[in-house]
Amino acid sequence: MEIKELGHLVLYVRDIGRSAAFYRDVLGWKQIFPDPTDADGNPPRFPAAAFSAGRTHHELLLIQVGDDATAVPDGRRLGLYHFGLKVGDSDDELRAVLAQIQAAGVVIVGASDHTVTHSLYIHDPDGNEIELYIDVPGVDWKNHPALVAAPTRPLRL
Repeated sequence: MEIKELGHLVLYVRDIGRSAAFYRDVLGWKQIFPDPTDADGNPPRFPAAAFSAGRTHHELLLIQVGDDATAVPDGRRLGLYHFGLKVGDSDDELRAVLAQIQAAGVVIVGASDHTVTHSLYIHDPDGNEIELYIDVPGVDWKNHPALVAAPTRPLRL
């Protein structure tokens, strides 16, 4: 077997409306299911929402599990740490993303220069950590894979 690419992520969320609005309206991800422009107001078969950047049928699926679901615990734990979303190809684009998410009231929980990427870290409404990043132009990690493990430095935008 050979993995060709990461296909999609599925996250459990407390409130599908709140989380769908975050991924759609704050992060700008295209919601493909249910269609947010459906004027008929047809309810979904189950409380879920799917998003695609156009690479595949869906890269993110959210499934509502309700307000009584256990929160993501702080600190070291097993399971998902964060997932990364590429948001552009330059620091100018990352600065624009920073301004946009700050204007939406999203708190930046980290900012790192990883040599191969420049990254901002945020949480979604349920506490899932998201890395918003750009690949640093001119860094040839394919021919120099050790760059991927370079020491992390503070990000200076």
